Amino acid sequence: MESLTTPNSILRRQHIQNFSEASQLEPHWGYAYRVVPCTNDPGSCAYLDVVYDAHDVGMLYTGIFWATVLGILLIWGIGRRVFPAREPVDDLLAQLSTNESTPQRPKTSFLSRSFGAVASSVRHHLLPTAPLRTIFGHTTRLQLVILAVLTSYLSIWSLVGIVYGKWVTPIKGQPADVVNTRTSLGPWADRVGVLAYALTPLSVLFAARESILSAVTGVPYTSFMFLHKWTGYIILVQSLLHTLGWVLIEGWLYKPQPDVWNKWVVQEYAIWGFVALGLLVLLWICSFQWVIKNVTGYEFFRKAHYVMAMVYIGALIGHWEELQCFLVPGIVLWVVDRLARLVRMGMLHCGYQRKEGRWGFSSAEAEAKFWKDERFGDVVRLDFEHHQKAWSIGQHFFLCFTEGSLWQSHPFTPLSLPQINNVGDVKHSYIFRAKGGETRKIARVIEEKLKEQKEGRTTTNVVLQGPYGENIVEGLTQDVNVLCVAGGTGITYVLPVLLRLVREKVNPDRKIELVWAVKRKQDLEWVEPELEELRRLGAAHGLQIRIFVTAEDVAPGVRTATGDEKKVSEDVDSKSVSVGSDESQNQRPDVNVAVNEFVANVAQGSTRVFGSGPPSMITELREAVAQRNSGSKVWKGEGRFDVRLVCDDRLEW
Repeated sequence: MESLTTPNSILRRQHIQNFSEASQLEPHWGYAYRVVPCTNDPGSCAYLDVVYDAHDVGMLYTGIFWATVLGILLIWGIGRRVFPAREPVDDLLAQLSTNESTPQRPKTSFLSRSFGAVASSVRHHLLPTAPLRTIFGHTTRLQLVILAVLTSYLSIWSLVGIVYGKWVTPIKGQPADVVNTRTSLGPWADRVGVLAYALTPLSVLFAARESILSAVTGVPYTSFMFLHKWTGYIILVQSLLHTLGWVLIEGWLYKPQPDVWNKWVVQEYAIWGFVALGLLVLLWICSFQWVIKNVTGYEFFRKAHYVMAMVYIGALIGHWEELQCFLVPGIVLWVVDRLARLVRMGMLHCGYQRKEGRWGFSSAEAEAKFWKDERFGDVVRLDFEHHQKAWSIGQHFFLCFTEGSLWQSHPFTPLSLPQINNVGDVKHSYIFRAKGGETRKIARVIEEKLKEQKEGRTTTNVVLQGPYGENIVEGLTQDVNVLCVAGGTGITYVLPVLLRLVREKVNPDRKIELVWAVKRKQDLEWVEPELEELRRLGAAHGLQIRIFVTAEDVAPGVRTATGDEKKVSEDVDSKSVSVGSDESQNQRPDVNVAVNEFVANVAQGSTRVFGSGPPSMITELREAVAQRNSGSKVWKGEGRFDVRLVCDDRLEW
């Protein structure tokens, strides 16, 4: 028990209790102190018993919720280390049974077939894009199932452990017919409010680029953005229900009115509660894709999102500071994420600068190439070398262009292989299409430089943050068949995979194929050196390259290549497509047909499909890959029906 000396913030929220008549105060974690013994009427005392019991049980359930989340992460993290993805089950079993460092692969084990069959069945049912795309966007059924499980779990904790009832109590100094109606709406509204507080740090955790979740699970931070978005929506619904519950109680069930409402609504904690709800609604409205595209723009949305989120957390502390145990971790996670970004950027750019012969910070000087495209957006290629450790294939960097805005950075996937040269430098190559915003600004800068210089190298300085994302070739052994499907600049995601494969030892039974859709034949010039290498080395691997030109000469009045320009385009085309095909195709690729034909022609082994392109292409790719998966056939030993999709989901948010 506590003495009668209590914080003013507690006294401002007396919860129908008379502290002036209290002999003792009973503390409750996260809630107002309770007067003991109860000095109210019997009905109010019974109601208070329900309120405080429901709150205490709710705090216990919240602890169970976080224990469940942390337990799943712990089990997941341990599982990754016991059964690492880079080491298939058969290889692991072989290593356990031999001392050789490079064991011979045994026949497919029972355990391996079991894992493969289960994984294939899950992909078949849960990989396709979820229904109600207008609501859920380009998310998979698996993501929707995870959201449904989370929502159901929270719904259960919102309802259990509360005694539901109704208590009609008299009011001192009021006629007998003026009574208070106390119901379990109060403790229930408190419960959903507590859960909204408890979800706040989880929402921040889902949004972190320097993600603890990624470090534990190996899942890239981009995969958690869907849960960040929908956790925010759940918090909004919980907050609305919490507010509606107490508005009904204070504005309708408690008497006399409007005296009770007028006294309650001007209290500081109530004001902060309305402020927090208003900020949450504003965050929700600003997250609409239509608002981002047509009103705010992505950069303003992103920065305003950070500011409003932190002010929202501050308003929550003002509303009910006893629950700041859930809010302070959210602020700490956000600050740590920002500091970690600065540290990683400093590690990439601070040190001894060989070219300048000094210690300090230096940006990377990138050589720029430019392709004018007034219809679809100009394209820029950047090439530079930077002193650093090699990243993993599939990871991306955030690039800040110093000739644009120092407050903006954008994610780009290197198309170059991450290999360190003899002086410790790694080559970076990037391609991006400039449609608007910062990329459009940089494209114009480079275009102006090209007009002024006419000869020599055109350069621009960039600052790197990263790398981020997953190693997409982890576990890609020589018996895995590979199909790469790309649209436009999405080629940067799959090119490093192909470049690595054609430099490996030849496996005549492995099937490798690239399907690339571009707008114009001239677009092949973006990656001409890399395509030349694929043409030169890919023949020994049986590499098939299929290039689809989807928009050549389709728009009246749009200038197309003529004379020497057309000859250059044809030369690039013939060189690039000479491996496995001798002509480009003037149509859009049928992704479903491409996947079906590829799997049908696989001789042995499983299949991995790498994809990057517009959301519509990724959606079709998911459907096609899901249909090719068959757990029953994998169980029977037909490994080609074990088809895994690895796609660049940064483009889908």
